[in-house]
Amino acid sequence: MITLTELKCLADTQASYHILKPWWDVFWYYITLIMLLVAVLAGALQLTQSRVLCCLPCKVEFDNHCAVPWDILKASANASSNPEAPFPLPLRIQNDLHRQQYSYIDAVCYEKQLHWFAKFFPYLVLLHTLIFAACSNFWLHYPSTSSRLEHFVAILHKCFDSPWTTRALSETVAEQSVRPMKLSKSKILLSSSGCSADVDSSKQSLPYPQPGLESAGIESPTSSVLDKKEGEQAKAIFEKVKRFRMHVEQKDIIYRVYLKQIIVKVILFALIITYVPYFLTYISLEIDCSIDVQAFTGYKRYQCVYSLAEIFKVLASFYVILVILYGLTSSYSLWWMLRSSLKQYSFEALREKSNYSDIPDVKNDFAFILHLADQYDPLYSKRFSIFLSEVSENKLKQINLNNEWTVEKLKSKLVKNAQDKIELHLFMLNGLPDNVFELTEMEVLSLELIPEVKLPAAVSQLVNLKELRVYHSSLVVDHPALAFLEENLKILRLKFTEMGKIPRWVFHLKNLKELYLSGCVLPEQLGTMQLEGFQDLKNLRTLYLKSSLSRIPQVVTDLLPSLQKLSLDNEGSKLVVLNNLKKMVNLKSLELISCDLERIPHSIFSLNNLHELDLKENNLKTVEEIISFQHLQNLSCLKLWHNNIAYIPAQIGALSNLEQLSLDHNNIENLPLQLFLCTKLHYLDLSYNHLTFIPEEIQYLSNLQYFAVTNNNIEVLPDGLFQCKKLQCLLLGKNSLMNLSPLVGELLNLTYLELVGNYLEALPLELEGCQSLKRSCLIVEENLLNTLPNPVTERLQTCLDKC
Repeated sequence: MITLTELKCLADTQASYHILKPWWDVFWYYITLIMLLVAVLAGALQLTQSRVLCCLPCKVEFDNHCAVPWDILKASANASSNPEAPFPLPLRIQNDLHRQQYSYIDAVCYEKQLHWFAKFFPYLVLLHTLIFAACSNFWLHYPSTSSRLEHFVAILHKCFDSPWTTRALSETVAEQSVRPMKLSKSKILLSSSGCSADVDSSKQSLPYPQPGLESAGIESPTSSVLDKKEGEQAKAIFEKVKRFRMHVEQKDIIYRVYLKQIIVKVILFALIITYVPYFLTYISLEIDCSIDVQAFTGYKRYQCVYSLAEIFKVLASFYVILVILYGLTSSYSLWWMLRSSLKQYSFEALREKSNYSDIPDVKNDFAFILHLADQYDPLYSKRFSIFLSEVSENKLKQINLNNEWTVEKLKSKLVKNAQDKIELHLFMLNGLPDNVFELTEMEVLSLELIPEVKLPAAVSQLVNLKELRVYHSSLVVDHPALAFLEENLKILRLKFTEMGKIPRWVFHLKNLKELYLSGCVLPEQLGTMQLEGFQDLKNLRTLYLKSSLSRIPQVVTDLLPSLQKLSLDNEGSKLVVLNNLKKMVNLKSLELISCDLERIPHSIFSLNNLHELDLKENNLKTVEEIISFQHLQNLSCLKLWHNNIAYIPAQIGALSNLEQLSLDHNNIENLPLQLFLCTKLHYLDLSYNHLTFIPEEIQYLSNLQYFAVTNNNIEVLPDGLFQCKKLQCLLLGKNSLMNLSPLVGELLNLTYLELVGNYLEALPLELEGCQSLKRSCLIVEENLLNTLPNPVTERLQTCLDKC
């Protein structure tokens, strides 16, 4: 049993489809209702008449039909001229017919002699009406189209009623009203100064409140902020529209079904208009009925009257007029579908008049149902188009983002980084909150995994911003923002998820000093524009590239001759061509990391100004070329760490200016005595090798401040080590030391001591002499601390500062 609630839901569903019904569909509906009334009226008349046919016996027959007085007079005139002509003679009537006999004759004549069209006219009209009604609603309930149409109607209603739609349209109206006002004001100012110019107002936008609006008495569109619920609802509508477009735009099922039903209507109209007017002539008032029932009634021929003939003729004629109107409307709708390109829908006119110039044109079923909606009310398509625009979606995301990330919340994210700079790190957001530009104290802005970031003109408020980090994000910079970055930005770090090109705006940062590019693969030969772009970075001093290259890019060696530091991390790929390094005569620091070099490149020995060289993770097995480093008089830092070096050549003693040497994570077993001729060394790292002893000659490194031999096989420390009075950091962990010499107490400058992972049984009491050593910087097992006297332990515990 169907409840009233179910009927109400059904009625509401049918009412919601009025958006997809053009005027001819509504016209069909009303014509169908009138046809139905004609059928009901004709059927009611036929059912309520007790005697549809009223028959009387024919007493005189003449020429095989009932004779009338005119026939008798005509027959008498013929008899006077022709005696042999037949003359109608009255029949002998024994008695009048009984009422039941009349009823019997009426029924038999109705079935035998009445034409089928006159008999079944109401039912034919009803059948035609039902077929027309079924054709009109077939596409709304066809399995392949009904779900799409229902989904579209639901989305369309939500788009029409969404507060975001009203807000977007009001922005457009405000923008159109402000543009002429600003244009005229600009012209007045220009004319008053004696100049004339064209004002390009098309580039103006309203991402932020415009001060001119309030003064003009117009409320800024951004002044009214959507609440959180409305914003989430609009965001959900955007997602629904995207999914609906993806599923519907690729097919034209709705279009084909609608076209087929119209063709069926046109064919049905042609059939009806062909046979109904023809059979209309068979509805007559008088019917001559001849039946062989003389044995029952005494008469063979009867004259009958069809009582509904005249009204049925009127109804049938009216019905034909309705069918003609229905057919003409169907023909027009068929012409409309075949003439118009309904599989394409363009928002070109709307793009020209609104702020949303990116509204895409749609096709196939999506385009067709929008064309149908336009027939009802074009405003629906205009309001719906707001949710097709990425600009509109981005603005909504921005509003929601601003509501979520308030100034207070952003301030809580400010931290001091390792460089002692105030940094804001934003991770996996939908965009950049506008409130970020209120944090004027910020020095470093780090953006990570943010899909679309746009730096507007408001970035100029960050007067202390010197460093920008963009990790796995796409950054678009407005022209006013670029002008600010060009003057203020000093350090830029870009990290790409996929291989790509360097953004064009990077080459406008003329005051940039440090550029870090990770994941950006530079082609072997860049285009002219990019060559010129690198040439503009005249103040660039540091360039870091992390990628997989076969050679150092030509733009680096040819167009950046003033570069002072070059760092190339090739991620394990072999770097083949290095001859062009000779051109970088001003280079002071060179890092070739994970380049699979195997040997030290000879081109490095031409860099006379080189101070620092880092050859980390290059699979170096031998460093015989180290003798050539003596030509680099300024070389003070050499890092050969994380390689496969088995021994250190004796020629290393020629590097008298060396101050830092990193040989950790190699396969070194012995130290040449010539190493200790580098008396300027203050940093020496030999960790993670295979050393078993340290030569006594280490005492000649009088400037040594940092010494590390962690993770070796050293059993005894030479006394000469404790003659290095400037030693501050001593790392002896994970060796085979049985004891620690009491001479350690003579290292008065020692601030960090690592002993963990040895075989020590006790700590020397002389540790008390290391006045600069704190407990937090003494890395040793807890049980060894108990071997020290309480005064020493208490002194170590007095300060827990980190090293």
